[in-house]
Parts: sequence; C-alpha cells; structure tokens
Amino acid sequence: MPKSIVVIGGGPGGYEAALVAAQFGARVTVVESGGIGGAAVLTDCVPSKTLIATSERVGRANVSGELGVRVAGQVPGPGTVSVDFGLLNQRVLDLAQAQSEDIARRLREAGVEIVEGHGRLVGPAQVAVADKRLMADVILLATGARPRELPSAVPDGERILTWQQLYTLDALPERLIVVGSGVTGAEFAGAYTALGSEVVLVSSRERVLPTQDHDAAEVLEVVLQQRGMELAPQTRAQAVERTDEGVIVTLQDGSQLFGSHCLMAVGAVPNTSDLGCADAGVELDEAGYVKVDRVSRTNVNGIYAAGDCTGVMPLANVAAMQGRIAMWHALGEAVSPLNLKVVSSNVFTDPQIASVGVTQEDVDSGVARAHGIKLPLATNARAKMQGLEDGFVKIFCRVSGTVVGAVVVAPSASELIYPLALAVELGLNVDDLATTFTVYPSLSGSIAEAARRLHQVD
Repeated sequence: MPKSIVVIGGGPGGYEAALVAAQFGARVTVVESGGIGGAAVLTDCVPSKTLIATSERVGRANVSGELGVRVAGQVPGPGTVSVDFGLLNQRVLDLAQAQSEDIARRLREAGVEIVEGHGRLVGPAQVAVADKRLMADVILLATGARPRELPSAVPDGERILTWQQLYTLDALPERLIVVGSGVTGAEFAGAYTALGSEVVLVSSRERVLPTQDHDAAEVLEVVLQQRGMELAPQTRAQAVERTDEGVIVTLQDGSQLFGSHCLMAVGAVPNTSDLGCADAGVELDEAGYVKVDRVSRTNVNGIYAAGDCTGVMPLANVAAMQGRIAMWHALGEAVSPLNLKVVSSNVFTDPQIASVGVTQEDVDSGVARAHGIKLPLATNARAKMQGLEDGFVKIFCRVSGTVVGAVVVAPSASELIYPLALAVELGLNVDDLATTFTVYPSLSGSIAEAARRLHQVD
C-alpha cells in the first residue's frame, strides 16, 4: 500500500517535496492557507525580483548616454525613463498569482491533493485542518517564515512597511528609509533608487551586506552611493513613528531621519508558533526554528521539516532541496545529505552578487586552505561593449587546482555562477574551466581567464 504523506506548507520546500513523493507513488496532501507557492512566490522572492527586473531596465536606460543612446535627441539622465508605479505593482502581483496557479496545476496533474487551511500537528502522525483530521505515515513541515517586527516600529501597511507590503502602494515613495542592510534591505534600496525614489539605507554594520564577500559588498556600496543612495552606517533604528505626511525614524544617537515611507528589513521569524510542535514532541531551537538533521529529519520518527522554518539557510533553492531530500529519505530512495558547501546564492542588486563554496573569509582566517584570484569585469571585452565597469570574477582553488569557491559581481551574476557551482559540486580543476571554450565576446570569458591565471606551473 502506498505511503500517505501530508505536507504542511505549499512553498518551495513543500511543493517540491510533494512532486517527488507523487513521482514515487505516494498519496500526497499539501495543506496551505495562503496560496500555493507560499511566501516565496506570492509575497517574497517572485514579487521582489519582478520589481527589481523593472528597476534594472530603468536604471540602465537612464545611464545609457555613453553608449550613444539619445531620447528625443537628448542624453538620458536620472528621471528620463520613469515607471507607472501602480501598473508595475499590479504586474508584480499578477505574475506572482500566475506562478502560484501554475504550481497548483502541476501538483494536481501529479495527483497531489491540495487542502486549503491552516495545518497543525495534533500528534506524531496526524494533522488537523479546521475540523478535519489527516492521518499520515510521513509529515513534512514547510511553513516558512515571516518578516520580523519591532515593537517600536509596528508596520501599518501604508507608511511603515514590511517587504511583503510594498506591492500595495500605488505611487512611488518620494523618500524611502530602509532599515536593515542585509540582502533584503540592499535589494530594495538599490531597486527604489533606480526607480527614482530618494533612499536612505540604515545599517547597523560598518558596511552593507555584512554576510557577503567584503570586496563584493564594497563594490555595491560605492555603486549605490554614486547613484544617489544615502547610507547611515553603524547605527540602529530605535523607533519609527508615522506622521501626517510620512515617517520619522529615530536612530540610536537620538538623531532623526524624515521620509515618506519606511521599509523594515530586520530579519525573519519562523512560522512555528501555532504549528503544534509541542503536541507532537518536535523540538525547536531557542529562536523557534525546527531542529533538523542533514536529511531533513526532526527528532520525531516520521516527521521531517524543510525551508525557512528550519533556519538552515533562507534560500528557496535550499528549501526545495531539503524537501526533496526528505521525501527521498522517507520513501527509502538513495539520498545524499544536504551539503551547504555547494549551495549557490545570489543577491539581486545591480550589479548582482553571486557566490558558491569557500569564501574569502574562510581563506583569510585559515578555515580553508586555498588561494584565489580576482579579475575585474572592466577588463572584459563584452563588459566594455555594454558599458559595464563595476564587478569582478573571483575564484578560489586548492594547491592541486581543485575549484572550491567563487564570487561573481556582475549584472548577470545569477547566471554566471552556474558553471562555477558545477565546478565546486563536481570537484573540477581550474584547468577544466580554463580549457573549455567560451563564446567571444562574453562575460563568461572572465571565468575562463581567471581560471587560466590560477593554473599552477611546475
């Protein structure tokens, strides 16, 4: 008899797990209260990257004068190209909804049952949805996370906003204060600067993107400030107050910033408080994240967890892989434990920052025995043709030449990182990259060139 599997949460971790389980003949039910695709599709990843895609177009158009572009005979400058903000946000929401519907259709075609409602554990093998009880041989928790809110800066959805509330605005913020300089804060700060808002980025650290490669973060910080973004470094927002005309952000030292809107991007908290983990005996850590091992198992037999509710790494690709691994393991298939050392990630700023494997910090601290090279993008022929000056390709390898890490800073870094991720995953040698043909001219040529410079001459 096929196993019965209940997945609580329809985001990347949940729906990818459901598709795998259905492929292997299990009876699968997905319980979701907010729409298939979860926050990643409906309020986070898909919407934000759609908005960012438009901001990139606008930003490039407004600085295209050096390429010979003229608008009505004039050199384009800031404000030459603008957006209908209400139309942009409607497109963002429509695209997210369409993606959600596509995923739901795919699940149903695979034979997965979708139950709308809030799922909650009521035991190690039972899930409650309203007055319905679902029995399961295997349960996967994939409930994600939500924006962290500060008591002194409670979002109202109009002037004080989380990143999930930005798409309800019908006009571009005149002056947006972004609190938080991590990935989310930096992405939106860059996007709204390009779209034409005055932006102030409040950073508690010395620089933006403190968890990213230092060289990459430095490039981005310089670029954003050259484009007009104001940076308030090494300070925290103590409170955010709404006024009749906008917001007042009070900083640690008592100084104040005035804006039309404030975006709070101060992290996330897991959606586990009303999941029934205590009733089923599932252990949470001090921050409320579900504890899992490298094959997504919790401490309770038959209960797995995947995605942002586990706190392993808040990336959609990691959530999806955790979900797949959970099902492969639960159904007795061959499975390799999750290996975070080969995860590729990307920050969707302009330029983008993509990375995989060993970091510069690992090398400098001696955690990883490797060396690397950084090749400026400005030396690349294709980059010159496109008017690109900011960015680089950095590759790390062992003495043997085995590729162990990389960082790419470029407009298309999310695409360029893939061959480097393959190299790290498969343990390729720099010579494998160096001797593989690249198109000329192309940005990928810088990958091969960096690899050639890492070749060890006996």
